[in-house]
Amino acid sequence: MADHYETLGVSKDASAAEIKSSYRKLARKYHPDVNPGHEDEFKAISLAYDVLSDPEKRRNYDMGGGENGQGFPAGGGFGGFGDIFETFFGGGGGQAAGPIPRTQRGKDALVGVNIDLRTAAFGGTVDLDVTTAVVCDTCSGAGTQEGTSVETCSLCHGAGSVQRMTRTLLGQMVTNQTCNSCHGFGTVIPNPCLNCQGDGRVRKQRTMKIRIPAGVSDGTRIQLSSQGEVGPGGGPAGDLFVEVMVTRHEVFHRDGDNLRAAVAVPMTAATLGATIPFETFDGTQDLNIAAGTQSGTVVKLPGLGATRLRSETRGDLLITVDVLTPEKLDDEQRELLEKLAQLRGEEAPRAQISTENRGVFSRMRERFAGR
Repeated sequence: MADHYETLGVSKDASAAEIKSSYRKLARKYHPDVNPGHEDEFKAISLAYDVLSDPEKRRNYDMGGGENGQGFPAGGGFGGFGDIFETFFGGGGGQAAGPIPRTQRGKDALVGVNIDLRTAAFGGTVDLDVTTAVVCDTCSGAGTQEGTSVETCSLCHGAGSVQRMTRTLLGQMVTNQTCNSCHGFGTVIPNPCLNCQGDGRVRKQRTMKIRIPAGVSDGTRIQLSSQGEVGPGGGPAGDLFVEVMVTRHEVFHRDGDNLRAAVAVPMTAATLGATIPFETFDGTQDLNIAAGTQSGTVVKLPGLGATRLRSETRGDLLITVDVLTPEKLDDEQRELLEKLAQLRGEEAPRAQISTENRGVFSRMRERFAGR
């Protein structure tokens, strides 16, 4: 038997809040709809939380009362005939658990949706095709053919279980077993719906309009209550989780709440300064290139970035300037540049070491040297 504290990853003196926090984290990780193939881990996590979150069950469990926290009666040991049977044979003690309801809540569902950067930054509405279980439109979830209904099981008489007499070394034992005729429901469907085969639901594709909140990012999950799988017997639907995947934009990319882009400007514009029209999500904006702008300079357009999630404020648009050096010159252009080099005393330039790109170790040496 696995230790419940180890299953939840908490200490034996963990508080109720710590137990609840750990359970929620593990349940999200191992839920079968999110992480298929880990049903056993999810069941173990759920059992551990059921026991440790209940003060009485936890106290019984800590005293060695079994993995379900059922405890032992006063005096210790086994508490009677039913406990002896359950310990040695794994059955019930002759007490019926009652029939299983046919109508049950459906499972949660997880789907993905691709959106563009504009929708992620400013919100919008997208169409989403979802294939889930929906209420059968032929029987409206009843699972029966028109004019018929479910009937009480003639074998268990509605109990959902039947008693079996077993002869053992300890004498005759009476156990409860799930009824093979109604499978524990207590009722049978003599004439099941031909569309859903008695399940009360069918799988169907539907198109939904999903509202995307402004400011979502890649991997954000949007929860839509009661839009998941309809349960057996036409039961209430679970929740639908929509995971957002943002497609690449050809001009802009996201940097937190900011948007980033790059623009190439001629050497003359960077040298003399210029105002360049730049197309943004908010329309055409004037991009002011200051005289003497160098490659790598970042020009900020305040308030033109992405909307902050659950807020009306926005980040900035950060544009990196790339200065273009001409690759080909005609004779007149070359003559003009040579004249400029003479006027600036740059006919024979010498390389200057840039202090911006010094390594971290060089800066540390200077700091220790007192420079």
